[in-house]
Amino acid sequence: MIIKSLELQNFRNYNTLQLEFDSRTNIFYGDNAQGKTNILEAIFMTATTKSHKGSKDQDIIRFGYEEAHIRSYLFKEEITRQIDMHLRKGKTKGIAIDSQRIKKAAELMGLLNVVFFSPEDLSIIKNGPAERRHFIDMELCQLDSFYLYNLNHYNKIVNQRNKLLKDLSVKPGLKETLSIWDSQLASFGSKLIERREIFIEQLGDIIRELHTKLSGGKEEIKIIYEKNVEIDDLEEKLKKNQEKDIILKQTTVGPHRDDIRFMVNDVDIRKFGSQGQQRTAALSLKLSEIELVKKSIKDTPVLLLDDVLSELDSNRQNYLLNSIGDVQTIITCTGLDEFVKNRFEINKVFKVVNGNIEN
Repeated sequence: MIIKSLELQNFRNYNTLQLEFDSRTNIFYGDNAQGKTNILEAIFMTATTKSHKGSKDQDIIRFGYEEAHIRSYLFKEEITRQIDMHLRKGKTKGIAIDSQRIKKAAELMGLLNVVFFSPEDLSIIKNGPAERRHFIDMELCQLDSFYLYNLNHYNKIVNQRNKLLKDLSVKPGLKETLSIWDSQLASFGSKLIERREIFIEQLGDIIRELHTKLSGGKEEIKIIYEKNVEIDDLEEKLKKNQEKDIILKQTTVGPHRDDIRFMVNDVDIRKFGSQGQQRTAALSLKLSEIELVKKSIKDTPVLLLDDVLSELDSNRQNYLLNSIGDVQTIITCTGLDEFVKNRFEINKVFKVVNGNIEN
């Protein structure tokens, strides 16, 4: 799987842009705040419909304009596919695949698989559980349309149940409807837990081998799924916690409160690991993500590296660059020194200057 080309119109700081990518390594370099990351953001949106920054569509549209367009051509399974995305202020985005408009964004998921790696990802171990859940959800949504369906429904039900919990202070008679939401929450929540269990087990098998190599055989890593509640206990615990939830006005039980723990040589590195250990584990996690996608879709994802090399020491840089292999990679950086120093093969180079590309 590769991205052949990308066209942007009124996207962030780009007026119009047309790019042709190489099937291997593409590097965008230039000073900070020139628009390098915006290119990766457009590709990520093509794959997931969302910005990796969590930005709203209206904030992505070029200042002074009402709409923006993204068009990309992919080559997948010997077929060229076209994806168009139309962003409009105050309206839902329009998406078309091969010039056919789709009704649900979920229809796009899985057409293009990407792995995004930014400096922020190096902090995934030490940061809060929400970021680790987001990592699981983003990967599973690309790989499994049923997971995406269940997650969307689960999140809607949590929001509706939370609204009910807030309303109970003025409408106490609605309390008897809580059990209806509990039953629906348990139904969708149990499916999420079941799929996450499989995902983390698969990821754990891959990361164990990768991390041993990356640490020079000094460290053994394990990923532990910290479930907030077991599947069989979910509905019962929701009912048991109803009074507590009413007081707190939020749902305190369910997979939306899950976490994952990283153990290196039987030590919890989130609590007791050095920054170096945490970063090595984060790098292992991203490389494992690539391998898991390969196994799941029987194809290679597109790797997006956003200025991450500058945050890694030379050993980790070398390991990452040597691990890329046959994966189409799109890299942003401020200079080319790291690649020249590591004798890394560069197939196509683009210089980014204030929303303009030179190559």
